[in-house]
Amino acid sequence: MFSTSVAYALGTGAEAGAQGGNPIMSFVPLILMFAIFYFMLIRPQQKKAKEHREMLGNLKKGDRVVTGGGLHGRIVEVSDDVLSVDLGQTVVKVSRGFVSAVVDSKAKKEEPQKDAKK
Repeated sequence: MFSTSVAYALGTGAEAGAQGGNPIMSFVPLILMFAIFYFMLIRPQQKKAKEHREMLGNLKKGDRVVTGGGLHGRIVEVSDDVLSVDLGQTVVKVSRGFVSAVVDSKAKKEEPQKDAKK
C-alpha cells in the first residue's frame, strides 16, 4: 500500500514536469554557469599565460630575473631556450620556461631617492 502511493506520487510529478516548460529553458542555468566560469577563471588565466609568454620572449642580457625555484640573478648570456644566470659567485644555466618574473631593480632604487629629495 505504501509503495503504490510513492509510485503514484513520483509518476504524477514526472509527468507534470515533462509536459510543462520550454526545453531550452533547462539549458539556461548551464549556459550561465559556463559564462561565469569563462569570465572568472578561463579568460584571466589565458591573459596571464599570454603575458608570461611575452615576458619570456623579451628576456635580454642584463635583466634581473627570479626563477621558478626562487633564485634571484642577472642574465649574462641568452640562447634559444637556455639562459645563463649570474647568482653572485656562480653562473647557472636555466631553461627559459623556468623564469618566473623579471625584477625591475632600477625602479625600486629610484623611488627612495625621490622620497628623500622631497
